[in-house]
Amino acid sequence: MSPKKILIVDDEEFFIEPIKILLERSGYEVIKANDGMSGLEAARTQNPDLILLDLMLPGINGYQVCRLLKYDEKYKHIPTMIVSAKDTEKDKQLGKACGADLYLTKPLNYVDLVKQIGEILE
Repeated sequence: MSPKKILIVDDEEFFIEPIKILLERSGYEVIKANDGMSGLEAARTQNPDLILLDLMLPGINGYQVCRLLKYDEKYKHIPTMIVSAKDTEKDKQLGKACGADLYLTKPLNYVDLVKQIGEILE
């Protein structure tokens, strides 16, 4: 059985790299995208099993990426976890409104992240 594919969409390489290493060590295949449009394109062409999505991205923001995917019949099944430094209740409500399955705030607890990903992908 091939490993589950996780797409990380974030414009900060220092955030992506440790998570990429951690997830690969946990047996996942990791795809990276550094802005909203390339994240949207990667989601549509790579068909990941899960998306970790930042909100503050160059081009289109994470809310827009999430909404475009969740309102498309072909991609709405992909679980999407917003991972952002934005931690107000309004931000979390917007995340839910755009279709995100989970909203996590940075900095992340890596042990919890791997556990939550495992639970979603079971």
